[in-house]
Amino acid sequence: MMSFPATMRVRFLEEQEVRYANLRHQLRQVLDPWGLINIHAKAITSWLGSPMEAASAMTRYGYDCFTLHTQAAGRFMGAPDIDIFPPNTEDQRFTDSVWRDEPMWDYLKEGYLMQTRWIQDMLYQSPGLSEEERRKSAFWLRQTLNAFAPTNFLATNPIAQRKAWETMGESLVKGLQNLARDMAGGDVSMTDREPFKVGENLALTPGAIVYRGRLLEVIHYAPTTPTVHAVPLVLITPWINKYYILDLAPGKSLVEFLVAQGFNVFITSWKNPDEDMSEITFDDYIVDGAAKIIEVAQSVAKSEKVHALGYCIGGTLLTLYMAWANRKGPDVPVAHWTLLTTLTDFSNPGDIEVFIDEDGLDVIDGIMKKQGFLDGKEMSASFRMLRPNSLIWNYVVSNYLLGETPRAMDVLYWNTDMTRMPAAMHRFYLREFYLHNRVIEPDSLTMAGELIDLGQIQQPLFMVAAEEDHIAPWKSTFTLLKRLPAKSWFTLSTSGHIIGIVNPPTPTSKRSFWQSEVSRGTHSEEWLSEQQKQAGSWWPSWVAWLRPQCGPQIKPLPIGNRQYKKICDAPGKYVFE
Repeated sequence: MMSFPATMRVRFLEEQEVRYANLRHQLRQVLDPWGLINIHAKAITSWLGSPMEAASAMTRYGYDCFTLHTQAAGRFMGAPDIDIFPPNTEDQRFTDSVWRDEPMWDYLKEGYLMQTRWIQDMLYQSPGLSEEERRKSAFWLRQTLNAFAPTNFLATNPIAQRKAWETMGESLVKGLQNLARDMAGGDVSMTDREPFKVGENLALTPGAIVYRGRLLEVIHYAPTTPTVHAVPLVLITPWINKYYILDLAPGKSLVEFLVAQGFNVFITSWKNPDEDMSEITFDDYIVDGAAKIIEVAQSVAKSEKVHALGYCIGGTLLTLYMAWANRKGPDVPVAHWTLLTTLTDFSNPGDIEVFIDEDGLDVIDGIMKKQGFLDGKEMSASFRMLRPNSLIWNYVVSNYLLGETPRAMDVLYWNTDMTRMPAAMHRFYLREFYLHNRVIEPDSLTMAGELIDLGQIQQPLFMVAAEEDHIAPWKSTFTLLKRLPAKSWFTLSTSGHIIGIVNPPTPTSKRSFWQSEVSRGTHSEEWLSEQQKQAGSWWPSWVAWLRPQCGPQIKPLPIGNRQYKKICDAPGKYVFE
């Protein structure tokens, strides 16, 4: 009988173990990509192993049930409404008076809130779970519980029933039409898209494309003032969405505002990548993106220096460019810079961290491997899950149960005008930035041939964050200021990631902000405690900071030059892809 050497048997067993591990991983990616089965099994086991704690929890549950039914019996007998399980102040699902005035609907609401809170508390208080497991499981459990809210179903939504009765069923017919339309489009509509068209009532500031490359078009805006500041402004927009969030509509456009203030403005309009661009890297975005638009602006404006602004991931790109350029040598073409709602420290990235672990990133990698990119709809779905009641179920109820046409809102139209992410770039971005947080580690990353150290950036910075931002939490953005040797100004605007930035100065503005220079080493809470809130938009105070930085007023130069000639009028070609 043939025998195999011991080393061959060991190697064979090791190979089988690897294959078995790979098979288990593949099955888990198909059946349970986020590892929730293991977490919930662990939670159940931990409760079974803690009988005293479990008994105490069940006693609380029994007391809550008794209180609920006692209150309901009293309501049916004419007792006044007392919210024993009141909704959160941000929860708009039960604001209609019928949920308070009618005992049956009040009982349904209170029962739902009691059950969901008890289930969430039991999971979150499970003694055997780590903090990461608690956050992840609570997030996905919350998605399920929100989906089963009584407001989401015709049979348990009194407002939808009332409207169906009042309209003799027309609202239900309209709701079915809305559902058919959204199913064809593959998404729940957030806005009426019909009234909007880029180049007709969005992205209207006059200008021209003066450069078109594989990654971006550069738009140079036409001056509207007799003179302009000598140092041009370069705006680096996020490629997660289209550029025109900064040129939204007349009266709401930051670009329009800057041009009217006498600035010479250039902006990135990124190409929407397809499968042929799957190997585009973050290095390419530095060299062929940020560095290229700065070079174009220098040439066209005949200026050795520029002021650069980066927004969201465009700001992360600009930060890496600044570290890269400072490492290359002392002659950095950016004299000073601005960041809008930009993360560089990803240790506390907000609610999105529930997607950022090896299991979650493997899911995203699998999608990108098949397509060569991550589609914007997939990214949008993830962001909407961070606020499911306001960004998903609110529209399900209004569109389908109430038969309402979504309001026409330019910001929401822009938000649904989605782009794709190149696979190689996005894989690197998620793993090296979000998962491993290497941007803040000196010399941990090599970008376009240079080691990255944020502490090498010498140019003055003006930073803007938003108080309610759940994509780039303001305290996380603030940490960059501890690492920069140069002077920094910090502005905290009210509202969120978009409205905190699209914040024009108008007499009816509801926004306000805190703003001051920041000393290196200051903590965010300490800084905020020393500030006075100012009413209105932060745009004028930013312009007041920019003016002395951007040099004297000069006669405007023509759009484009011999090297970078006008290709076509703005908004160009890439924005329509």
